[in-house]
Amino acid sequence: MPATASKGLQERIDPYLAILGPMVMILMILAFMGVAEPTRYFRASNLNIILLEAALYMPMAMAMTFVITQRGIDLSIGSVAALTGIIVAFAIKEYGFPAWVAVLLGLAIGSLFGLINGLVITKFRVPDLIGTLAMDLVYRGFALVLAKGLVLARFPDLITEIGRGRIPNFLPIPVLIGIATLVIGAFLLRRSRFGRYSIAIGSNPEAAEMTGIAVNRYKVYAYVLMGAMAGLAGVMLMGKLNAVQATSAPYFNLHVIAAVVVGGTSLFGGRAYMLGSFAGVLLLSMMINALVTLGIEFFWQSVASGVVIILSVAFYTWLQKKDRDGTRRLLNNITAPDNVKLAKLGGAISLGIAVLLVMGSLLSTGSVPSG
Repeated sequence: MPATASKGLQERIDPYLAILGPMVMILMILAFMGVAEPTRYFRASNLNIILLEAALYMPMAMAMTFVITQRGIDLSIGSVAALTGIIVAFAIKEYGFPAWVAVLLGLAIGSLFGLINGLVITKFRVPDLIGTLAMDLVYRGFALVLAKGLVLARFPDLITEIGRGRIPNFLPIPVLIGIATLVIGAFLLRRSRFGRYSIAIGSNPEAAEMTGIAVNRYKVYAYVLMGAMAGLAGVMLMGKLNAVQATSAPYFNLHVIAAVVVGGTSLFGGRAYMLGSFAGVLLLSMMINALVTLGIEFFWQSVASGVVIILSVAFYTWLQKKDRDGTRRLLNNITAPDNVKLAKLGGAISLGIAVLLVMGSLLSTGSVPSG
């Protein structure tokens, strides 16, 4: 009877495991900032900044969820966003395109770049990691060639509204765009053939192909979607800053991948949670904003983000670990030697990052040496 009850409890909580990790960390951030900087962190203007920052990554997190679910990865999205933004800026400023046409052009160009990525991976048999990393260099190079070191600025109102506009007495427009993409992504993931096939491909590509699924075709679809959402993010970024340059969005790929993985989507494929991706995006935005509020330097923010990724991957790898007979031991095997070692490792890493953050806070308050 206890075993049956344990199994029933596990089955009930399993759908919510994806957001368990990020929600716990979000609550920890809220509790800590409620003590450390309650006035500055919880004021309306700062909460608006957090939402705007998170909104920029929501469309890309939605698409990256499908890519990672299929055991893929896309390291080119930052360059795609930058190059798309530059092309849209030139279309408006040099060729007089209406703003709404330029936005559609940005989505189409992003989709084209995603198509190229997908074909490089499926037709040339280049591994996702290497293929998208190489294309990242290609797209960034084209952006540098087109921009020639210029910063393009001052765009029509439609562009700035997409990036930082707000509906009176309601949410910012970018947040609505981001949430809308996640809702669409959740529908596609659970209710469409594309979503079901993506999970099947990630679970076992060979078996999926044997059942008649066009694996390569659906991989290309995922990368096209990823490119389109990176293009949308590029337009949102140029609207947010009212400017764009070739070096824009350098860390988009790591931030988006981190958010999706933190949200419970498995790097090993076959497991995806759109709600978890939303929670992951929100968590990272809250964490970075908290570090900024505390006056900790950017470099220490990168350290903290990296550690969150490591801990999250370790946590979900543990959750997804199965016995040889296929049964999971989430609740009844917590004291197993491997799990105890993992807990000790996680505690050691957490203690290390706490020490590093304290050191960063102390150093950031000191004077900067001249010369």
